[in-house]
Amino acid sequence: MNTTIFKAKKNFSLATHPTDISDIITEEEAKSQLKKIRKELSALQDKMYAHNRYSVLICLQGIDTAGKDSLIREIFEKFNVRGIDVQSFKTPTTKELKHDYLWRHSIALPEKGKFGIYNRTHYENVLVTRVHPSYLLNENIPGIERVEDIPKDFWKMRYQQINNFEEQLQQNGTIVLKFFLNLSKAEQKSRLLRRLEKEDHQWKFSPDDLKERALWDKYMEYYEEAIQHTSKSKNPWHIIPSDNKTISRYLVAKIILERLKKLKDIQYPSMSKEIENDLKHYKKMLNEE
Repeated sequence: MNTTIFKAKKNFSLATHPTDISDIITEEEAKSQLKKIRKELSALQDKMYAHNRYSVLICLQGIDTAGKDSLIREIFEKFNVRGIDVQSFKTPTTKELKHDYLWRHSIALPEKGKFGIYNRTHYENVLVTRVHPSYLLNENIPGIERVEDIPKDFWKMRYQQINNFEEQLQQNGTIVLKFFLNLSKAEQKSRLLRRLEKEDHQWKFSPDDLKERALWDKYMEYYEEAIQHTSKSKNPWHIIPSDNKTISRYLVAKIILERLKKLKDIQYPSMSKEIENDLKHYKKMLNEE
């Protein structure tokens, strides 16, 4: 499958991207392919950890029930835990609000050699605060005392700040991969109903889920706008059809693997000459124990 079709290009519109492609690839095919890709990603992670030159930041965005948690679990289950770190960004804490909005994301960035996964990301700051502009007042930004004080160009300024942030990461060896899990409203309804019906899923449900669902059109409008302004050639957004979770996981895993395979300089470090010269001696010492 040609994964370039999932990139958000110029004049991006959500309406042109499907939420279901099960007519193109079956769930069984996706599951089989994901199994192979998991092994390749795991082997590549091990090499990248030893190489210690690049880090990988995987950004997952999507409306509630889009499948972010299960996607993380299924794709990265073979990874060495030393080389991966998952961050889930909730409502900013009092301490986080005493800093600029990118601070908490900056201090959570993956170290070189490691994979970092943002389950919800710095884009929450141009999505949730857009739908609920009163939330912005918690940031204590000079000159903004009321919602009416927010300048007309405020959000474009934030898009540019985010672009600069990601470009800086890219220039310093962090591979940024951004995925929007594109879920239909009908499928979200089905998943919310399952939460209510299945005893082991009921704990996930909150009445706020329905309040946010009522704002679906606003969220889609602002997702589209944010993606339009921040999908760049070096850091593009990938719009992943997510009505079928298995297919969604396969596509994300495939895109990650394809991107990382472009890094031709990744290799295990060479053994030092001193150790190499005494290799037979060390083997003899161990064998004679």
